[in-house]
Amino acid sequence: MSTQVPRLFAGLVDDAAVFPPGSATLPEAVAAHRRHRRAWYAPLVGPLLLPASALPGLPALLDDDERIDVGVIGDVPVPELYPLRERTDPRIRIRQVEMAVAKRGEDPLPGLAALAGLPAHLDHDADVYAEIPLTWGLLGALDKLADERAAGSRIAAKFRTGGLAAELFPTPVELAAVIGACRDRDLPFKLTAGLHHAIRHIDPETGFTHHGFVNILAGTAVACAGAEVAEVAETLAATDPLPLVEAARSRRQEHRPLWIGFGSCSVMEPLIDLVRLGLVNGGLKP
Repeated sequence: MSTQVPRLFAGLVDDAAVFPPGSATLPEAVAAHRRHRRAWYAPLVGPLLLPASALPGLPALLDDDERIDVGVIGDVPVPELYPLRERTDPRIRIRQVEMAVAKRGEDPLPGLAALAGLPAHLDHDADVYAEIPLTWGLLGALDKLADERAAGSRIAAKFRTGGLAAELFPTPVELAAVIGACRDRDLPFKLTAGLHHAIRHIDPETGFTHHGFVNILAGTAVACAGAEVAEVAETLAATDPLPLVEAARSRRQEHRPLWIGFGSCSVMEPLIDLVRLGLVNGGLKP
């Protein structure tokens, strides 16, 4: 572990450069990810996230002796993901597969049942994340995931915390309730969308209020310490950076409880915030 990137932030940011709003081309994303993995802040960076449909184009961009960790975003039917391990170039290590199991308002259980068979087709250390809408059927889906994990399956939850419409941003109370529900089930989770910056803020271009990833670090920590939804929501809603930074600093050599991390089309924006807040020591040049 780098002395410049504390344990609390290890693997926090998955590299989602090819996804909106960054929308890098695959060659651009691979070249940038290579630089990230060689940089002083490499411990901060998780795998390169790619759509399953983009995987066939990846081997041609790798050196003969290069190895790369990827997270696969399922943009194909679940059965087409089962042969991933056998069909993937040996230079590519599939660390995780993520897939939405339902649209907003749909029952997530049928999609979750289909996805639950995937871990058995992947390497033993690969994880599967089921993206569950924060709407009807959520708690039943979390119960199903908890049952699968209790049976030994490497499957966990994923939630969306932003997007191109205001309703895709959960309120602090909604997100606090979800974190508490995962805590109660000892269920790890990932987040995606809208988390480029450390502290809760309003985007001046869209007017949307974005969650801060340091808020979520602090909120998850207090939830795991037994806090009720109201206290967790208060932490998620806070905009004063000082208590949030102090809460993160006091835990910087601890592992993150439950929250695996988040995908971001920019690795540098979260890094810059961490450096400016004094939570990571290092220069800002990649």
